[in-house]
Amino acid sequence: MQLMLFALFLLFYMVILGGNLLILLMVFSDPRLHTPMYFFLSNLSFVDIAYSSATAPKMIADFVSEKKIISYWGCVTQMFTFHFFGCTEIFVLTVMAFDRYAAICQPLRYANIMSTTACTLLASLSWLGGLAHSFVQTLLTFQLPFCSSQIIDHYFCDVHPVLKLACADTTLVNMLVIANSGLISLGCFLILLASYTVILVSLRKQSAEGRRKALSTCGSHFTVVTSFFVPCIFIYLRPSTTFPLDKAVSVFYTTITPMLNPLIYTLRNKDVKNAMNRVWNHKVSLKEKRKA
Repeated sequence: MQLMLFALFLLFYMVILGGNLLILLMVFSDPRLHTPMYFFLSNLSFVDIAYSSATAPKMIADFVSEKKIISYWGCVTQMFTFHFFGCTEIFVLTVMAFDRYAAICQPLRYANIMSTTACTLLASLSWLGGLAHSFVQTLLTFQLPFCSSQIIDHYFCDVHPVLKLACADTTLVNMLVIANSGLISLGCFLILLASYTVILVSLRKQSAEGRRKALSTCGSHFTVVTSFFVPCIFIYLRPSTTFPLDKAVSVFYTTITPMLNPLIYTLRNKDVKNAMNRVWNHKVSLKEKRKA
């Protein structure tokens, strides 16, 4: 069973790396994709690679390791990077929703609203917000004294499983974790729902072709948002209690969602597919010229 899981999750991880690197390649190599939407999509793809890399390689290695161990500082590093890139992804997805709102509801002012300076600022704030969140989360957890028990009932170092090893009262830390992680996830998700509600209402004034294109783009984004936010809210917007479902839910938002993101955005996005065709045709033409 462990060998089967090793092969399965290794395949998932290769799809995550390949799919997201392909999106980055398309966005950077095709000038037609140098727009705010694809700027944030490239940020999302980079975050997905780093986010899944915080947990997946160790989990995959553990499937074929007799001793599944991690050092103290390895655990600290894993928790910090996991929450850093995870929270950054939350903010990037929220900014992408704002970009879609500006494009659909404010088309005449879109170029001014989502200028290069504004896009850079929003992306920078997303990364800085993720860094601040992760620093607070990791500091709150590892400032506690830990007991002799060293068995983490999880496949990576997350807040709730690590807090169970603490020798001190964790009530205050649990409340702060809910305020830090849970409320960020819930708050951003509510903002996203509100923005999509406004977009859907405004689409009534659009043409049939405009509605179809907007719904296709927003549908892709909302699918990604739902698959990421709902598991995060389930895990972090509650006290430090564990359920049998927790590990399966964690696998979903740490491995499955980063794998689905490039598939959703490439299969449902005509611009990305056209860019892939142009790059492929360019490579084919170069090979033919070399042969000639």
